[in-house]
Amino acid sequence: MNKEKSCVEVVAAVIQSRDKYLCVQRGLTKFPYTSFKFEFPGGKVEGNESLPEALEREIREELECAIIVGELLLTVDHSYPDFNIRMHCFLCSASDKKFTLNEHINARWLTPQEMIDLDWAEADKPIVRLLTK
Repeated sequence: MNKEKSCVEVVAAVIQSRDKYLCVQRGLTKFPYTSFKFEFPGGKVEGNESLPEALEREIREELECAIIVGELLLTVDHSYPDFNIRMHCFLCSASDKKFTLNEHINARWLTPQEMIDLDWAEADKPIVRLLTK
């Protein structure tokens, strides 16, 4: 990772329901390389939040649903053109599959094999590769 760029610490929820996972699509963003890309929902860790606390808050804000944060799947370090990202990805479950898209334009429940065909944000690709092994 390039040390001159800021590093953003984020969390991502790999929300599983049976053999499918929730994949969400961003709309237009200020960074063209993330616009309209699919990702696993989540966001920035703020203040003194633990990683699970940050993830629960982000999912409430983005999807208006509660999740149960499970095990850490992997941590991804990725360098985008304008910033570096350290993304902690957790396997999660949701008691309810109903949600509201507050920050995304599309959502799909897909098997790992179905995920391969989506246009993913670069930082999320290692998660897809892990799930499709």
